Amino acid sequence: MTANATPSPVRLQAVAGPGQPEPTPALEQLYRGFERELLVPLWTEISGLMPASPRSRAAPHLWRWQRLKALAAEAGRIVPVGRGGERRAIALANPSLGGRPYATPTLWAAIQYLMPGEHAPEHRHTQHAFRFVVEGEGVWTVVNGDPVRMARGDFLPQAAWNWHAHHNAASEPMAWIDGLDIPFAAYTESQFFEVGRHRISAAEQATPERSRSERLWGHPGLRPVSQPAALPATPLLAYRWADTDRALADQLALEDDGHAATLSPGHAAVRFSNPTTGGDVLPTIRAEMHRVRGGARTLPRREVGSSVYQVFEGTGQVSVGEQRWTVGRGDLFVVPTWQPFSASADEGGALDLFRFGDAPIFEALHAQRVQVDA
Repeated sequence: MTANATPSPVRLQAVAGPGQPEPTPALEQLYRGFERELLVPLWTEISGLMPASPRSRAAPHLWRWQRLKALAAEAGRIVPVGRGGERRAIALANPSLGGRPYATPTLWAAIQYLMPGEHAPEHRHTQHAFRFVVEGEGVWTVVNGDPVRMARGDFLPQAAWNWHAHHNAASEPMAWIDGLDIPFAAYTESQFFEVGRHRISAAEQATPERSRSERLWGHPGLRPVSQPAALPATPLLAYRWADTDRALADQLALEDDGHAATLSPGHAAVRFSNPTTGGDVLPTIRAEMHRVRGGARTLPRREVGSSVYQVFEGTGQVSVGEQRWTVGRGDLFVVPTWQPFSASADEGGALDLFRFGDAPIFEALHAQRVQVDA
């Protein structure tokens, strides 16, 4: 529709019912007047505008990692990386969102695939982003000229408007998941995007064990005095699996020693945080890792805001609303707003779940609500 086109009015019907005015010719005439002026009275729409509890447009859905990876590998064979596509990223499209490439109304998730020797060109955007690696290594993401190693279990956040590119220095392809707030930025009409260099410099194609950001910020409880006191997003570009694994194991070990469980018996969790504030790593995205001990089950939980989970390790069962799935390594699934969620691990070992969601948005608006059932 062009700027000068006449929009279609909402068709109003006079219907008898509780809380509704009596259908009369005068009411019908009033409604036609509303339509001409593009007006909608609250009394005809209140059940949709103000429901008793949130009604998500997204549906619970599960994507199998092995199927995604096979399709990504085929794309790697026939689809080049370069200007135009920029990234070989394949987005999860929630079946209830009308074909949009959105996992939830606020979150975008995709599998990205890079072949040996390939370079994904440099660009930047106002959407906040991260990468999470469920398997493989050999790719470096380069953020503002800082090469950052990517390996299994690593969480790599990258705040808005930072230049970034990727290069695969290994002899094998590598896949990982990307998470961004693309749908939220689109809804708020706040997007900016800018292309950078087609190929980063030879110096930026280095493969250091530790990035500059890790050397500055990767020391628990310590911050460089020379750096800003507080930043809106984390300056640390890599949260390594060894540290995450140790933190989860220590929580469960404390429980074994007789200390109270932090969430529920056999359920440990950590949140990736901004070392300059202690808050979330990104202004619009919360990221966590959960571990459910073999044979344990988490308490059913629902909250305002949506989440995407990926199984990092182990097997088990998850419940989202009315859906029940058996899941394994790499599988991804969506938990829409205010849908009850719980997970259980098979007896053979722990179930590790990576989770990202939009909770910081709702907390900033004082609109978040959480309910945990005992």
